[in-house]
Amino acid sequence: MKYLYRFYQLLVSPLLLLLTILTALATTIGCTLLNASWWSYYPGKWWSWAMVRLLLLPVHIEGREHLKEAQSYVIIPNHQGAFDIFLVYGFLGRHFKWMMKAELRKMPLVGKACESAGFIFVDQKGGPKKLKATHDRARKILQGGTSVVVFPEGARTWDGNMRRFKRGAFQLADELQLPLLPVTINGSFQVLPRTRGLNFVEWHPLELIIHAPIYMQEQGAEAEHAAMEQAAAIIQSRLTTQPVELPEGTYDPND
Repeated sequence: MKYLYRFYQLLVSPLLLLLTILTALATTIGCTLLNASWWSYYPGKWWSWAMVRLLLLPVHIEGREHLKEAQSYVIIPNHQGAFDIFLVYGFLGRHFKWMMKAELRKMPLVGKACESAGFIFVDQKGGPKKLKATHDRARKILQGGTSVVVFPEGARTWDGNMRRFKRGAFQLADELQLPLLPVTINGSFQVLPRTRGLNFVEWHPLELIIHAPIYMQEQGAEAEHAAMEQAAAIIQSRLTTQPVELPEGTYDPND
């Protein structure tokens, strides 16, 4: 079955590539000439849904009842692999903007589409001024139910273990006094782990668990730290991925 599934991937890979190109072009053109709000979200949502369905990956969604109409959230999923993007974008069912590394703007077609869609690029080496500019941009976006998705680990896991959370998402929730929405992703690590690069995917069920929101009761560094620990514990409580042992020197734990 493994090799039959890989043969199937070879058959559909031209279609997946074509869908990616068309989605990037539609997003860029639609956001420039038409309704930016609509075109910044729906082409990407449908593309993500199609990528998962065409690869025959089953999806289980839990917890959509925690999403309130017209409420903006700072959505914080764990980051297992590349398919996290497809799972969140295609199946969360909430209009949002991505917060992503500034380096991704350089990706051909996709980077331009993300910029046109109004996604928030974070310059991690930019210092306090760049961080303030990022928060100012997020403040303008997070209105009328539009949310932002931030991977608090900063990068994909190498071995399946959830990485230490970074402070940025929690600073944003604290500053804007928005609820944090923890999300547990399972299965993406098995489908395409970071160590395999852009290679064949493995068939494995995907799971998206939306937890109850965390509301910032107070402001300041202590409140942010407490929310960070609470969110990590909640996400970890439903994490079923079994970590793998990698040879020493395979990865940089700080990357």
